[in-house]
Amino acid sequence: MFSWGENTRDGFGLVKSNDLVKANTDGCVNFIHLKSPVTHLSAGNKVVAFIRNNGKQVSLARMQDDKDGRRITGKLKGVECREKILALSCCDAHIILLSEEGRVFCLTQSSNVPSPVGNLNQVIQVACGDQHSIALTQDGKVFTWGQNSSGQLGLGEGEPSTLSPQPVKSLSGIPLAQITAGGDHSFALSLSGAVFGWGKNSAGQLGLRDTIDRAAPAPVDCLNLKKTVAVSCGGEHTAVLTKGGLVFTFGSGRYGQLGHNTLRNELRPRLVAELWGAKVTQIACGRNHTLAFVGSFKNIYSFGRGEQGQLGNGVKMDQSVPLPVQLPQDHIDDQQIEQTFAGGNHSFALCSSAKESGKGMNDSRVEKMIQTLDNDVIDRWILQCDSKSWKKIQKEITKTFSSASCLNGSFLDKRHDKHYQTSLKHSGLDLSLARMAFQRLAEKDKVLAEVEDVVQRILLPSLSKDPIGVEGLRVYLIIPELLRVLRKQQRGIDITEAFAAAVLRLNPDKLQVLEGLWSTLSDSFFRTVVKAFHSASAEYLQQMAVKRCDHGKSLKKTFGVLQRLYDANSKRRRRITVDTFHINKICSLFQSKLVQDLNSELRELVWDISGEDDTYWIESDMILSKIECYKDNILRLLKDHPCTLDTEAKCTVWMYAFDQIKDCHEDIEYGWFCDDTLKVDRETLLDDTFQHLRKTTCHMVAFKVKFQAENGVDEGGVSLEFFSLLGRELLTMEPKTLEVYESGLAWLTTDDGGITD
Repeated sequence: MFSWGENTRDGFGLVKSNDLVKANTDGCVNFIHLKSPVTHLSAGNKVVAFIRNNGKQVSLARMQDDKDGRRITGKLKGVECREKILALSCCDAHIILLSEEGRVFCLTQSSNVPSPVGNLNQVIQVACGDQHSIALTQDGKVFTWGQNSSGQLGLGEGEPSTLSPQPVKSLSGIPLAQITAGGDHSFALSLSGAVFGWGKNSAGQLGLRDTIDRAAPAPVDCLNLKKTVAVSCGGEHTAVLTKGGLVFTFGSGRYGQLGHNTLRNELRPRLVAELWGAKVTQIACGRNHTLAFVGSFKNIYSFGRGEQGQLGNGVKMDQSVPLPVQLPQDHIDDQQIEQTFAGGNHSFALCSSAKESGKGMNDSRVEKMIQTLDNDVIDRWILQCDSKSWKKIQKEITKTFSSASCLNGSFLDKRHDKHYQTSLKHSGLDLSLARMAFQRLAEKDKVLAEVEDVVQRILLPSLSKDPIGVEGLRVYLIIPELLRVLRKQQRGIDITEAFAAAVLRLNPDKLQVLEGLWSTLSDSFFRTVVKAFHSASAEYLQQMAVKRCDHGKSLKKTFGVLQRLYDANSKRRRRITVDTFHINKICSLFQSKLVQDLNSELRELVWDISGEDDTYWIESDMILSKIECYKDNILRLLKDHPCTLDTEAKCTVWMYAFDQIKDCHEDIEYGWFCDDTLKVDRETLLDDTFQHLRKTTCHMVAFKVKFQAENGVDEGGVSLEFFSLLGRELLTMEPKTLEVYESGLAWLTTDDGGITD
């Protein structure tokens, strides 16, 4: 291990003094031959902690003040841990431990006995700021606890500090790759490179172009499409690393820790130009300094505060540009640097011999990822579902399919790193992978049924109505592929209704984003989404026609999504035909089994001729009221979702509603129809008609026609002449405007040849 910085000369007590080697003549870097390898470490402002013996032992050294007021490193102490420790993170004074079992423990300044933190389990990453901590679970949930003075817990406005872990709900559904924390600020990084920051922002350390604190995670839009793969936080500054090896820094530049050859603060991410072309592979932020490791050249660059020697350049002074740490060639040639770390005033590099590269490091060397669905997992479920492993598989299915984060992190389009291009116009998904995955799951009905149950019972009710980014909406593109295989097996109608409810529950701005994503899908996958809700709607209609049941509420949901899909189709470069949305025999709603039975009940009533009993009138009025209420509800439903009606259905519905108007001698309350007088000139008849229609707010209008400068009263004859003239003009227009059917019906066409609503 290489170490440099505050009080590193004694090697932190990890070895005897005669085993400590000065790595260069200036004595600024130490090289420690470790008998028991250190597999992970963390350095806070007042404590340094090491994981040794492959996780079986934790050792820590606390900073103490001597008689002269100088800080010295205390004696190295061992900590007894009941479980193997994979990772740890140091706050200002206490330490958070992560065990192999996914549990979290805390070591305080007053006690070296690990105490469990809440009921956290299945945790895969932990991170600490000065006085707060973060944990990421395998199913993608983020928990925070500690001080919340600047919103660093990300729980929202007005939330107090807390000692018990609380979920960061606004990150729900985002497939996270990393969590990290600095002094009083925090960051989360998604699998596709989206960066979210929250907490203190006094120096611009959140990269949001201002100095306003954030109490909840906010997307750092400046880093969109940069392919960010790592984030590191200092006391008041932040560094990010891209897949191409570029480094961006922002926040406080007081000591030069941003590397821009200036002491100025940066409110938005700025490229460290001096590292351009170096292809940095690791970054690490200390309190006021930064390290950047270039793996191909075994060079570590440092910049920022250096008064304690934490820059490793032999001079205890600050520097505002990246310069190489003075690692001597006689020790580095036969060593492979595995990880770099920066703490309060410390810097470290863990090494292994070139022959043993990586073998001495445990799983903490690479951040663990959340659970996702892939071919290996599916194959194991299919092969082992009939064995004794079924209960274990059920738990895995529940963990994966109950979490939007897990699904949103699956099926990424990794061809040419396309998922890093996730935006309002690109979901970052390869839906062909999702299609193949669900087809494979369908090979075992036992597995598919379990997936269906978990999705309907747990996932869909838990979906956030306000996901923070596009990645949180991916689940709405993935679920239709599950509905596709369920539909082929003549099942899935209930889960489709639940899914429709989840879609319509989205906040309007997020639903608009989803519509934009729908409009970018290829024909095949867009048709899959449409067919999912079309099939469910048709099934509900069939049941209403032959059974005494009212699926009006269910149809409102599936129709509602169909109408949204229809709107999205109008924005597509290549639209699917409008008849894809039409539902056959939709007018059978007016003659459903429910209506037929109510009419039968009405006919079977016995009227007391004596007139002394009003039972007939009361019961008949109740039945008639039910029938009319039912039909009015159907009319409202069809009025709001015209895309489901073909031309004949529109005519039938219009005639039915018009009859209702005449029977009731009043307009229907919901404003679909209205009486109107159309004034036109014979010379400009077509233009006058369309101009009038554009102004009306009604969906269908009962016209009385008045020709300009003519005294004729419209008792039917004037309207007949008007429609004859109108039809003649429409039929002779180019391009073709009117479509005439064999039945005699005629309807306006759209630009793509479809039928308008």
